Amino acid sequence: MRLLRYAALVAIIVWIGGLITLGAIVAPTAFDVVAARHVESGRMLVGVLFGAIFERFHFVAYGAGAVLLLSLVTRRLLGPKPVHFGVRTGILCAMLALTLYSGLVLTGDVERTQAELGVPSSTLPEGDPGRMRFEWRHGLSVAIVIVTVAAGLVLLGYEASEG
Repeated sequence: MRLLRYAALVAIIVWIGGLITLGAIVAPTAFDVVAARHVESGRMLVGVLFGAIFERFHFVAYGAGAVLLLSLVTRRLLGPKPVHFGVRTGILCAMLALTLYSGLVLTGDVERTQAELGVPSSTLPEGDPGRMRFEWRHGLSVAIVIVTVAAGLVLLGYEASEG
């Protein structure tokens, strides 16, 4: 059981830590560096680059979610049953559903919308429909990351408190 708990902890840490690293360090740093160096079409380049990085990270998240689910179910079957098994499984399934939606649908929508605009959305007027469409999709993507991180921290708390 210790090995299964260890695998679950590592999976949560990789998944949530990766999201935090990408969102709080990689994206802002990339945009700041490009802006400071006045790279032509820099925002577009960073957007495309970060989109590709985030797309690849989804596979890490899927793997981590699978490891976490396998760990929970295996511990449930072999016993002792993890504390609040149903709640934890529900949280994990919600995280996986959000991540799958983000990876299979939303990331592509964001990229297509940006490509259709042809310019950084921030250069368009405030009420521009294209800008609003991009900002809504991007905002939804950020919200999904925030919810996933918060849910992952709850799962981390369950795993850490279980002896």
